[in-house]
Amino acid sequence: MRYTLKDYQAEAVGDVLGNLVQAKDMYHRYGSLSQFSLSATTGAGKTVMAAAVIEALVMGSDEFDFPADPGAVVLWFSDDPSLNEQSRTRIQAASSELDWRLKLITNDFRDTSFQPGHVYFLNTQKLSKSSNLVKGAGAKLDPTATLDELTPAPDEMQSNIYDTLINTIENKDLTLYLVLDEAHRGMKPQRDRATIVQRLINGQGVVPPIPIVFGISATVDRFEQAMKAVTGRSALPSVQVDSALVQASGLLKDDIVLTIPAETGAFEGVLLRRAVEKIREAGRAWDEYTREQEEADSVVPLLVVQMADKPSDEKLVSTIDTILEAWPGLGNEAIANVFGEHQDLKLGGYTVPYIEPQRVQDSKHIRVLIAKSAISTGWDCPRAEVLVSFRPASDPTNITQLLGRMIRTPLARRIPGNEVLNSVDCMLPYFDRDTAKRVAEMLMHGATSKDDEGDSGGGEGRRVLFDPVLLHPNEELPVEVWEKFESLPTVTIPKHRSKPIKRFTALAAALTKDKVIDQAVRKSNDELDRVVESRAMQYKAQVDRARDDVLTMSGEELRARLGGGLWVNSSFELAADPRAIMEAYKVAERHLSPALCSSYVDYLVPEDAIEDDLLEAYIEVAAIGLVPDIVASVEAEAERLARTWLTDTRVDRKNLSDEKQAEYERLEGMSTEPERISLVSPKTGQTEMKIRQADGSETDLPSYRNHLMVTDSGEFPVELNGWEQRVLAVESGRSGYVGWWRNPDRAVKESLAIAYKDPSRNWKSLRPDFVFFAQGQNGIVVDLVDPHGHHLSDAMPKLRGLADFVEEWGDEFRRVESVAETNGVYRVLDLKRDQVRQAIREHHDAKALYESDLAGDYR
Repeated sequence: MRYTLKDYQAEAVGDVLGNLVQAKDMYHRYGSLSQFSLSATTGAGKTVMAAAVIEALVMGSDEFDFPADPGAVVLWFSDDPSLNEQSRTRIQAASSELDWRLKLITNDFRDTSFQPGHVYFLNTQKLSKSSNLVKGAGAKLDPTATLDELTPAPDEMQSNIYDTLINTIENKDLTLYLVLDEAHRGMKPQRDRATIVQRLINGQGVVPPIPIVFGISATVDRFEQAMKAVTGRSALPSVQVDSALVQASGLLKDDIVLTIPAETGAFEGVLLRRAVEKIREAGRAWDEYTREQEEADSVVPLLVVQMADKPSDEKLVSTIDTILEAWPGLGNEAIANVFGEHQDLKLGGYTVPYIEPQRVQDSKHIRVLIAKSAISTGWDCPRAEVLVSFRPASDPTNITQLLGRMIRTPLARRIPGNEVLNSVDCMLPYFDRDTAKRVAEMLMHGATSKDDEGDSGGGEGRRVLFDPVLLHPNEELPVEVWEKFESLPTVTIPKHRSKPIKRFTALAAALTKDKVIDQAVRKSNDELDRVVESRAMQYKAQVDRARDDVLTMSGEELRARLGGGLWVNSSFELAADPRAIMEAYKVAERHLSPALCSSYVDYLVPEDAIEDDLLEAYIEVAAIGLVPDIVASVEAEAERLARTWLTDTRVDRKNLSDEKQAEYERLEGMSTEPERISLVSPKTGQTEMKIRQADGSETDLPSYRNHLMVTDSGEFPVELNGWEQRVLAVESGRSGYVGWWRNPDRAVKESLAIAYKDPSRNWKSLRPDFVFFAQGQNGIVVDLVDPHGHHLSDAMPKLRGLADFVEEWGDEFRRVESVAETNGVYRVLDLKRDQVRQAIREHHDAKALYESDLAGDYR
C-alpha cells in the first residue's frame, strides 16, 4: 500500500479478510453462497480499505498474516461509469501492487474468462440490453430456454459477458468475489422485476449466482435493505467502522460552522459577502501556516456556492457580481460550475466554464465553484472550506450531502492547536434556527437508514457551531503555565492490531530520514539481529524441530485391495525443495516482518557466501519464524526499544514540522500499552456564545475568566453542569489559583488522555474534565480534577485507568482527584493515596467507594 492505513482502517481490513476466508471455505467446501458488508461513514476511506483488502487477497499480507489466494478474481460493480473510473483511480493511487491488475470492462471486452489476480470494473449500463457486452445473451438469461436456444448461431460464437461469468464461476481453481460499490444504489425493484444487479447476484437462466458478495455502503441498514431481494445466501457478520474513530483520526474536519440570519429578510448578498471574506481569511490562515511550517505549497481554499435547481440567469449574474465586488483581483477564470448540464455558462458578459467534479480538487486556479444539488457520489474536495447555499429551508438533505463532500481535511491530518483550520463554514440565508437545527442533527449523526442519500460523515467528536466566537491564548496567564501545560503527560490509546517489529523498523527509518538519530536503521537492525540470535540459542531445541518441519514434508498413503478389503496406512517423508523452503520463509516474514527476516539473512551470510550458504540462511530464518516463543520475545524487545527511542527523542522531535510529527504520532499510536506523548498548546479556537433551549429560545452562555483560551474580552463562554460548576467554584477559590483548562473531550493534540480498558477489555480514552494551575512553592503546579459519574457502567474501569495513570505519572501532578455527588453530598477520591488506588483495583462498586472512609467531603 502506498498509504499507511489508519488504525480503524487496518482493523476493518482484518475483519473483512477474515470474512473472505470463511466465505471462500464455505463456497468451495459446501457450495454455500455468502454476503456481508463493509459500512463506514463518508470520509472514512472505504475505497482505500477495499484496496488493502484486494491487495492482501491477491498478493498476501504479512501485516494481516494473510496468505494470497492464487485463484482470486474481483469484480467491482457500481451503477455509474464515472464512479467506476473514480474507484479504479483511487485504488491505483492507493496500491502500487495493483496498478496493472485493474481492468475497466469496455464494450469490446471478449475474454472467455476472468483472469486470476485481476480486478475488473463493471457498471449497470454495460449490462443493459443494448450493450455489446450482452450480445447473444438472451437465451442464457431465460430459465425456460431449450438446449437448442442456448447453443449460439455461428455468427454469435464470440463470447459475451455472461459467457465470461459462467466460465469463471464454474472454474474450480478460481474464486469470484463481487464488490458492490455504494451497494444500496441500483437495487430497488423496478415494476416487480429484479434489477440488473440483483440478477447478477442471484444468477439467471444458466448463469450461476456470484459466489461471494462484499458490499460497501455508508450504513449496514442500507446494505441489508438493498439485499432483501437476494435469496439463498449466508449472511456473514457485517464489518462496521465506528464513526467516532473516523472523526478521531484527523481525516475529517472537527467543526462545522453554520451561519444563519438573526432575523427575517433578504440576506443572500450579506451572507455571500461574508462567505467571500471567510474564504479569503482561510487563504491567509493557510498561507501563514505554510510559512510557519516551511512548506513549499499552501492549501488553496475553495468557496462553493450552491444554487437552487433552476437558477435564473439574473440570479447567477447577481451572484457573480457580488463575489467579484467582495473579492478584488479575483479573475473570471477563477469561477467554474459543476451543473448537471455539463456546459459552460454564458450570461451577462460572463463565461463560467464547466469542470468535472473530480477535477476540482487539483484545479487550484479555481477559487469559486457554483453547484446545484449534491453533485455526485464519490466526489470529494477537501480544499472546499466555505459553502453558501441558496437552497430553500425545506431542502436540508441536499445541503448536508454537499457538505459531506467537503468534510475531509485538506492535508489528511488535523492541524494541531488550530480549531479554525480544522473546520468548514456553511452560510444558510434561507434558514431559521429551527430548520438549521435539523441540518445540525444530520451533520452530527451522519447517514441514517431513513435518509439514504444524506450521509455527511458525522461522528462523535464533531461539533456543529452557530456563529461561534474566536478564542486566542490568554495573555494574562504567566508563560510558566503554558510551559507546564506542554510538559504534562498524556498517553496513547493502545491498538488491537499492533505489529511491534514493524513499528520499530518504521520508527528507525523515520528517525534516520529526519536526522534525529544517526544511522537509526542500521542500529535497529543490529539490535534486533542480536535479539533473534540470542533467542534462537535460548530455544535451540524448538528451532531444531521447526527446522525438520521446514526440510521435510510428512504425508500418509492409504491403500485398499480391489474388490474390497481393509484400508492400509503407510507414512512417508519427502525432502523439501527450494520452492517449499521459500514458502516456509514467507511464513516467517509474516511473523517477524520482511525487513527483519531480510536483515537476519544478511547477518547470517558472510560476504563471500555461496548459494548454499544463502539457502541455509533462509532455512534458519524459516525455522526461527515457526517458534512462537521466539516471535513473542522479539516483539516484546522491539516494543521496549521503540518506547525507549520515542522517549529519548521526544524533545528533539518537537522541532520537526507538523507533517513529520504526524508520522511519529502514528508510530506512537501503534503501541501495545499506553505510552507517554506530548500535549500541544492551543493556538486558535472557536466556541458558541449562546445556549439553544428546547423551546427554540436562546440565552447567553455563562462566561468565566482565567481560562487558557479566551475571547477578546478575556472570558471563556461554556455550559457546565451542576457538578462541573461546583468543581470550578471550589478550585478557583483555592489559595494560589492561577488558571484552568477545560480539557476537550475529543481526540486532539491539546487534550489530555488517559487509557483504560472497558468491560469488554478494549482500550478506551478517558479525558478528565479539568486541569487547574496554581502557584506552588517552587513554581506552577497542576491539579487534575474529574467530576465522575459513579452510576455509569464504565465508572470503575475509568477509575482503574486513572489509578494506573497516577501510578506511572502521578509525580507530575500536585493532586489527582475524582469527584462525585452521592446522597446530595460531593465526595472526593484522592488517587495520589496508595490505599485509594488499591481499593479501586479491588472493588466493583464505584458509589460504595465514594461513600466509604477512603473518600472525603469535597470542599
